Amino acid sequence: MATFRLSDAQVASFWRDGYLIIPKHFDAEEMDLLLRIGKADKALEAESNGRLDAQGGISRLALRNNLSENDIYSAFVRCHRIVDPMEQLFGDEVYHFHHKMMIKEPYIGGAWEWHQDYGYWYKFNHCLYPDMASCMIAVDRAHKGNGCLQVIRGSHLLGRLEHGVTGQQTGADMERVNAALARLELVHCELDPGTALFFHANLLHRSDQNKSPDPRWTLICCYNTKHNDPYRSTGGHPTYGYLDRIDDARIREIGKKQLAAVEGKVAVGAGA
Repeated sequence: MATFRLSDAQVASFWRDGYLIIPKHFDAEEMDLLLRIGKADKALEAESNGRLDAQGGISRLALRNNLSENDIYSAFVRCHRIVDPMEQLFGDEVYHFHHKMMIKEPYIGGAWEWHQDYGYWYKFNHCLYPDMASCMIAVDRAHKGNGCLQVIRGSHLLGRLEHGVTGQQTGADMERVNAALARLELVHCELDPGTALFFHANLLHRSDQNKSPDPRWTLICCYNTKHNDPYRSTGGHPTYGYLDRIDDARIREIGKKQLAAVEGKVAVGAGA
């Protein structure tokens, strides 16, 4: 059974900065499968919803609370390369909270306002502790021009900020955010495909609109710790359940089968 362990330096970096970037965490074949499936997946397209930013731009996301045995998105969620580091960082078993494909199309993809994920998960999902994190996987190359993730280094140490409605999004108290920006470093996380970015639920982050000809797709896998099981029903994201891990090699196996299925469906539909 394959496992993946962070070095002591990587663990220390995560807790100092609130995030950790691991280049080439997934290889070119895995990312090609994920991208081709995502582009051809009519179910994913149908499930994606647009969210308006404060300037009226629209970002799309397809969010799923449940896992499947037969799709590549779930395979990433369940693989040792993500689950093992998450458990190492938090010193507890983790389970799947939800996962989502974030889609910023060329020229029209909207911004995401400054927020903490725990701002949502505290308010709407009844989690007592911020002992939660996400792993963002760059599907396309993410850069400043197409609205890469921005983070405020070390802002997870501020604790949870108050959040309110901004456009159709929930955003953090900007007086506090601006005070943090005056004291802490703003980092643009430019990522090549296959790079993984682990980030704490209290890390302040945002992204700009995509004003470039380049799409920016990212898969974000979100986890909660077993001891932080919501104290009442979340009405959406799942409560604790054991997460079945899979060997990393199964990403390719599952992906190849799914690609054949979705491309086959596309071909049939195109001939109708």
